[in-house]
Amino acid sequence: MLVTTKEMLLEAQKNHYAVGAFNVENMEMVQAVIAAAEEMRSPVIIQTTPSTLKYASPDLYFANVKALAQKSVVPIAVHLDHGNSFELAMQTFRCGYTSIMIDGSPKSFEENIALTSAVVQAAHGAGIPVEAELGTVGGKEDSLDNGEGGYTDPQKAKEFVERTNCDSLAVAIGTAHGVYKHAPKLDLERLSAIRKVVDIPLVLHGTSGVDDDVVKECVKCGICKVNYATDLRIAYTKGVKEILAENPEVFDPKKYGTRGREYVKQYVMDKMQVVGSTNRI
Repeated sequence: MLVTTKEMLLEAQKNHYAVGAFNVENMEMVQAVIAAAEEMRSPVIIQTTPSTLKYASPDLYFANVKALAQKSVVPIAVHLDHGNSFELAMQTFRCGYTSIMIDGSPKSFEENIALTSAVVQAAHGAGIPVEAELGTVGGKEDSLDNGEGGYTDPQKAKEFVERTNCDSLAVAIGTAHGVYKHAPKLDLERLSAIRKVVDIPLVLHGTSGVDDDVVKECVKCGICKVNYATDLRIAYTKGVKEILAENPEVFDPKKYGTRGREYVKQYVMDKMQVVGSTNRI
């Protein structure tokens, strides 16, 4: 069943767990994520980024999720991840997405507030929640290279939330998008300081490759939504490569798509256990 992330994340915040948010690139990955959620009896958030929405339209991704959600008993949200413009946010809003992220973090503090506030005002009229970001998660997200990134200041986070009325906030505490060359060292003290002055659900980006025990500590410190993207792509591609290596003559996409789907499902199930969202339905 399709729901928004509003109550989903507030429930996670109240009960001290997080909801996994998984980026998908094709139909098989959508199938895998929802199958994992059903088996683990977990709420789930399915995400697409701007580059994914260049590959295929928001309507097409939304239709994939909706078709499966109508037959499912677990709460499923469809979320725009790292929306990079008001126009894209509104495009996904109009086609049915149940949650929107607008990422104004590369902009100045005041410009970020203005952009986020505009999306919040438009989306809240229809009851659609908005995620924002303050501070910059480093690494590469789509075609955007954020380099080393910049940490979230707790007091600025408090002001930002009060002025924008956003529903959840992605914070920068040392994670990065993409593949890590070295294990990241996360600033959990900063996260705890943000949690003390910000009362809405907090979001952790760039989690692929972060040690599971560290993710659990982040959840204990107040993270309510944990994003995974790169590792899902790796899992799917591993499955495809294995089938083609086993039989280079294979030409039916269903053959290698099935193995890729299996690996994504297993990965998602593992991470649902890490964030503590299993058996919540």
